[in-house]
Amino acid sequence: MQLVDSEDERYRAAAFQHLQAMIADGTTITRGEMSIPFFVGEERCTLVDPQRGIHKPRHMKYLLSITTVVAARGRRIWYADQTSAHRDIYSGEGEASYSFTGSDPSVPQNQWLKEAAEHRIPVIYFLGIKPGLYAPIFPAFLTDWNPRSLNVRMVFSPILGSSVTARFPTDALERRYAMRLVKQRLHQCRFREAVIDAYAGRCAISRLPEPRLLDAAHIIRDADEESGHPIISNGIPLSKIHHAAFDANLLGIDADGVVHVSDRLLDIHDGPFLEHGIKAIAGKPILIPARSEDRPDRERLDRRFHAFRRAM
Repeated sequence: MQLVDSEDERYRAAAFQHLQAMIADGTTITRGEMSIPFFVGEERCTLVDPQRGIHKPRHMKYLLSITTVVAARGRRIWYADQTSAHRDIYSGEGEASYSFTGSDPSVPQNQWLKEAAEHRIPVIYFLGIKPGLYAPIFPAFLTDWNPRSLNVRMVFSPILGSSVTARFPTDALERRYAMRLVKQRLHQCRFREAVIDAYAGRCAISRLPEPRLLDAAHIIRDADEESGHPIISNGIPLSKIHHAAFDANLLGIDADGVVHVSDRLLDIHDGPFLEHGIKAIAGKPILIPARSEDRPDRERLDRRFHAFRRAM
């Protein structure tokens, strides 16, 4: 049964708006950004607990957020969802599992999970992508609180990023559709981070060393990536302007990794950025990752370059 508590809903709406503003230009958020407080009047509130993955601010009646952490290499795995969350999402089913805190269902954090499940409270799910980086998925809803298996199930709204008034998804088809959206978001995040990490956080064309200004451009769309494993050799990190030009076939990259600029751009004479930021890259090689397995696939580059040539 979905209940409404006006005071709780006021804080929850403020939390959702705060988070929407922070991720307006992207799909991921760092642990530090998650710790930035939001305010309701003069009351200071937080999205997450710095020590625990289950968080209910003192001003709120119900649970606000849950977090799945991806452990750094060599670090201990504390909870089952740390290894099962991505697998659950990629399975295509309509639900995912979230682990209790410890083994005692009666502790406050696990009771907060129970209350949120019973009252169908929309919460924020911070899904770990890599150590210190998360994809916020909301509204999420908890269901099937299970003290024997020490976990609760999660389902998602088919309208991600919607308001606190989103309804609990009861239909199985609706849940699977919502999970497909979550899977797409998870894949985009994992692909982006894997590709940008392979190039040490630099644009392959301009060498711009600011990951927040980079996208991971697909060389070609690949249905095999739906398996959940990012194919780094099918991606190139590009600044947003270069990515847009690449997608529009205004820039091309041949099988040897040499950049080509379309005649349409070369014929324009307007502004220093075009002259020095776009035209100057023609004939230059792209940055290549250190690991050979991460380097752009020549066959994919060649297929994409033929599309660029046809569009000229």
